[in-house]
Amino acid sequence: MSMLNKKEELCRYVGSQARDEQRAALPGVIDRIIHTLDDPECFAHIGNEPIHFSTSVRDMIEKLRNILFPGYFSNEKMDSVNQTYHMGREITRLYDILSRQIIHVLRHDCLRFDRVCSKCERRGNEAAFTVIEQIPILRKKLAADVRAAYDGDPAAKSHDEIIFSYPGLYAITVHRIAKILHQLDIPQLPRIMSELAHSLTGIDIHPGATIGERFVIDHGTGVVIGETSVIGENVRIYQNVTIGALSLPRGAGEKLRWTKRHPTIEDDVIIYSGATVLGGDTVIGARSVVGGNVWLTRSIPVDTKIFIEEPRLIIKKTNKGDGL
Repeated sequence: MSMLNKKEELCRYVGSQARDEQRAALPGVIDRIIHTLDDPECFAHIGNEPIHFSTSVRDMIEKLRNILFPGYFSNEKMDSVNQTYHMGREITRLYDILSRQIIHVLRHDCLRFDRVCSKCERRGNEAAFTVIEQIPILRKKLAADVRAAYDGDPAAKSHDEIIFSYPGLYAITVHRIAKILHQLDIPQLPRIMSELAHSLTGIDIHPGATIGERFVIDHGTGVVIGETSVIGENVRIYQNVTIGALSLPRGAGEKLRWTKRHPTIEDDVIIYSGATVLGGDTVIGARSVVGGNVWLTRSIPVDTKIFIEEPRLIIKKTNKGDGL
């Protein structure tokens, strides 16, 4: 046997020995981990309805997009011959998936928090039907969002490009669905939907936010829109914009949980990249423009432009090969 083979055999033997020793020590570690399940300072989900998996929520969102934008995301050709069959099948499947998901989260909270029966089966079926009943209205709202994005973006070559590829439209689509569930007081599911959109797009819109028609998020990465934000119609915001709450003192969470903590943005406002607008009493008046990197914690009136003073630039001519 060559020296190389001997070295390889020795390596495998030593590695196997170390693995066996560590595996033998695992029961003790397992006992210590299990012991922490009774620690009230930690969190565990034992003996309750299982928490749903994000993959099923993602599938549900894709089903909704298939119906909101028929023919765009389907693997099958859709035409005048099969559209009634195709839409009927997709909507029926969506109803089954959505109602099961809603029933699941309702039952989960009922059992976990030992609540009075919430009639989860009936409520889940009714909520799913309400969402599907709203699809014609949602389609019109999303069509207005698409047109607004196209009208204001010379880089967009078609409406199809926006529907297929713009992260802002994806985030708005998910938000408009999640908002309906939030208004129906469905727990957990709206927030899970919004966080899935957040993970895919970098755009964080709380399902409680109220957003008018023809809303555009251009580029989108880093956008945050808080729960009690109210945004009017024909509003456009750019990347890294925060519409958020002022910092809260320790222990204020429960006291302020149901109060308006986020700004109101009136119709026809533009907010450029990096701007931060904070506070529940802050109102950005209609047709105003908030410049890039502006920090606002107070209201501005209608028809106002607010910008940061241009910084003083140092322009220095360098010789070839010099550094900064």
